[in-house]
Amino acid sequence: MMVFLMLLLVILSGAVLCAQSAINGRLGADVGVLESAWLTFALGTLVSFLLAFFLEPPHAFTLFSVPRWQVAGAFFGVIYMLVIVFAMPRIGTAAATVAVISGQLLMSLLIDHFGWLGNAVIALGARRGCALVLLAVALVLIYQSNARREQAAQA
Repeated sequence: MMVFLMLLLVILSGAVLCAQSAINGRLGADVGVLESAWLTFALGTLVSFLLAFFLEPPHAFTLFSVPRWQVAGAFFGVIYMLVIVFAMPRIGTAAATVAVISGQLLMSLLIDHFGWLGNAVIALGARRGCALVLLAVALVLIYQSNARREQAAQA
């Protein structure tokens, strides 16, 4: 039951992430990519600080004592935000979202298969490979649908 609730929570997080990307993409198109990203990170900093200050229990490590490679994840968030705010209004919400999920799936399969970043090894089998291929097909079909719509609008 707990696994089902966790999966549901993660699915809902994905839905919120997609909505956030679409909203930030529109905001970025109207006010600028960097301004939109700045607002997201400024509000994120404030909310994260308040949550950490009032709710986070003590841990054995701090941000200053963990291995430096673990802190690199924060920079990946910046790259993601800048790219998605720039790309969303140009390629559409569905194409951008499926492209992001495709990248996430590919990297997650590699991390699992090789046990990178201290994770358990989960071999890349035929079913996992098939999932990657099906997601790539979904991305191609969505992109082609967008291209046809743009061609019809120009005609």
